[in-house]
Amino acid sequence: MNMTTPFRCRWATNVPDIYIRYHDTEWGVPVTDDRLLFEFLILEGFQAGLSWLTVLKKRGHFREAFDNFDAEKIGRYSEGKIAELLGNAGIIRNRQKIHAAVTNAGAFLDIQAEFGSFSQYMWRFVDGRPVINHWKEDSDIPATSAISDLLSRDLYERGFKFVGSTIMYAHMQAVGMVNDHLTRCFRHGELAASTKSESFLQL
Repeated sequence: MNMTTPFRCRWATNVPDIYIRYHDTEWGVPVTDDRLLFEFLILEGFQAGLSWLTVLKKRGHFREAFDNFDAEKIGRYSEGKIAELLGNAGIIRNRQKIHAAVTNAGAFLDIQAEFGSFSQYMWRFVDGRPVINHWKEDSDIPATSAISDLLSRDLYERGFKFVGSTIMYAHMQAVGMVNDHLTRCFRHGELAASTKSESFLQL
């Protein structure tokens, strides 16, 4: 590592540029946009059993195939559309996960109707602001938390699929509900400084 290279989380070191860009610009950045929250939720369901790098490489294809993650359109997908998706080599062709995306779209719309937005619903679990953790090593970072357990149970009760606690903790990390960058990572301090003094939602 040369002197001008910032320290990054170990999972973003010596990896393809697409992974480094994701770490530097997206991972842990608070998201309040419903469409993007839904995109992450669906993509994390597709990741189950696979690597996030695999999903990232296919992200553009997913956006095209799934109508830019428009929940209203996805919720109306027919069996014909599902068959079309199963034939799309640009995405992860798993029947269960595709059906889950359609199911989750309907449940997502129900939450929007109940809470005003999916963002309002999600951020309630962390009182409207990111949880700033202070992990020194990758091995310190948990795969789940009490909050992800609670969120997972609530989503399952609302009819969602592929929303286990591990998937939901990954979701919380991705959309900035928790700051799990290592304390030495340059993004930890940047994100902590920009988020610690403000609530992202008026709950």
